[in-house]
Parts: sequence; structure tokens; C-alpha cells
Amino acid sequence: MKVQQISIFIENKSGRLAEVARVLGEKGVNIRALSLADTSDFGILRLIVDNTDVAKDILKASGFTVSKTEVVAVEVPDQPGGLSSILGVLDEAKVNVEYMYAFVERNAGNAVIIFRFDETDDAIKVLQQKGISILPGDHIYGL
Repeated sequence: MKVQQISIFIENKSGRLAEVARVLGEKGVNIRALSLADTSDFGILRLIVDNTDVAKDILKASGFTVSKTEVVAVEVPDQPGGLSSILGVLDEAKVNVEYMYAFVERNAGNAVIIFRFDETDDAIKVLQQKGISILPGDHIYGL
């Protein structure tokens, strides 16, 4: 039920994002989803890729600071109120969301929300109890 995500610490300067994309592309690693949070000096690029271990190794070999974390992919109808319903369930159960980002699944009519929780296993249990669709990593990597 968990998805592997890599986080890359990058300097906030021209060309660094292009370099990450180039390094991954040259090794045949496909980016499935991404999020970038930045400050004036640096950023954290979070990626879901089709081969997390290869991506982590080649980025480290290219001089990037990289870590791997577990996140949860939740499928939500791509319609008004879809996100609100998920967040309401989490709020009611007092589950803390550290961060999240989303993408729309091809031809499925659903959005996929990537969540990072402070208590991942507890969050998964709450979501499952409410019948909310959690997508396994293999599904996300293959999109």
C-alpha cells in the first residue's frame, strides 16, 4: 500500500532541474509524478518514478543529495469535493498530513493524491476503514 518516493535537495539556480531530468532520462527512468517546494536558495524536488532504486543511485552518483521515503497514493474521483471528502476523513481521525500533491490518472477520470503522513500506517488503516481506494506502488510506477 505504500509508494516509494525520492526527494532531491537542489540549489535554486538555473539548470539544476534540467540536470535532474537529463540524468534520469539518459538512464531510462520515467517520472510519474513530481512536486517542487522551494525557497530563495534551495528546493526539494519530490519524485515518483518507475524505478526508485536506479533513480536514487544515479542521482547520488551525479552529486545530488537524495533520500527515499514512503508515501501513500489515494485515488479520488476527479470532481469538485473529491479532495475535501478525503481530508474530512483524515481530519475526523486526527491524522496529520505533512504534505501532498496530485495528478490526474490517464483515461481513468480519477485524481491520484500523494500523501506523506506523520503516522503512515495509522493513516492507511483509517483510509481502508472508510473504503477509500489506496493504490499500490506497482500501479503508480506503471502509469
